[in-house]
Amino acid sequence: MSDQNEILHRSIWGHLRTLSLEQGYVEAGGIRTRYAHAGDPSKPALLMLHGTAGTWECFCANLASHSEHFNCYAIDMVGSGFSSKPDVDYEIKHYVKHAADFLDVFGIRKASLMGCSLGAWVVAAFALAHPQRTDRIILLSAAGLFANASNMSRIRNVRTKSVEDPSWSNIKPIFDHLLAREDARIPDIIALRQAMYRQPGMVNTMNHILCLQEESTRKRNLLSEDDWKSIQAPALSIGSLADKDEYLETAQRVAKLIPNARYVPMEGVGHWPQFEDPDIFNPISIRFLLGQD
Repeated sequence: MSDQNEILHRSIWGHLRTLSLEQGYVEAGGIRTRYAHAGDPSKPALLMLHGTAGTWECFCANLASHSEHFNCYAIDMVGSGFSSKPDVDYEIKHYVKHAADFLDVFGIRKASLMGCSLGAWVVAAFALAHPQRTDRIILLSAAGLFANASNMSRIRNVRTKSVEDPSWSNIKPIFDHLLAREDARIPDIIALRQAMYRQPGMVNTMNHILCLQEESTRKRNLLSEDDWKSIQAPALSIGSLADKDEYLETAQRVAKLIPNARYVPMEGVGHWPQFEDPDIFNPISIRFLLGQD
């Protein structure tokens, strides 16, 4: 087969295979926390936070490039992935505490933070709660400004169905929404999510995760416009132009509210811009985090 006709196989390991990577577990505030680490501990810290009911692997395409400049940690947030799943509803304060407790384990007093969707909401809340611990923030498909009833209903329905019957045909639609291109919906990302949703007790855990998709709970966790205006850290807001629902609007609006924010649109990507087009995203992100833009 000629090079021109060769079909390139994309995989999680394909992004990580040349990287000096540590995956492990630590106790962070009583939460057994799964994490990936890459980079020199003497360099500035960068913490990466995934979206609703996800895992750290959504950043698999970013760790190699970012770890050349930063001490990178990507975690499975409390209740998600393969971290501990306490029997409580997970609101934003729980995620923020977990992030702070995780940084404490490694003696990291200040970090930049990157978050996708729910992770972006947590990043913004962390920057408000811990301004002295926050260097720069990157918001990918930002959330947490307003409640959208139809989007909350969609998320609850799709995720509940997928965890009650974690078949391939029920997991795949999650990624049909998250990723704009079919070639980005790679099998091992789907299989990883399937393995997560097949864990014992996951139906109950998903109910705890989805508490933020209930109107009353979501509203008391939202960040007001004044909250966004109070964020002191320099911010980069990425708008995914092929994304749907509330996220593109949120990305655009919060970029205008945060005093020191920059908005960058990305074409042809869905809810995971950092994963779907890392060749475009990674240089933008690194320049921002280095203070070069």
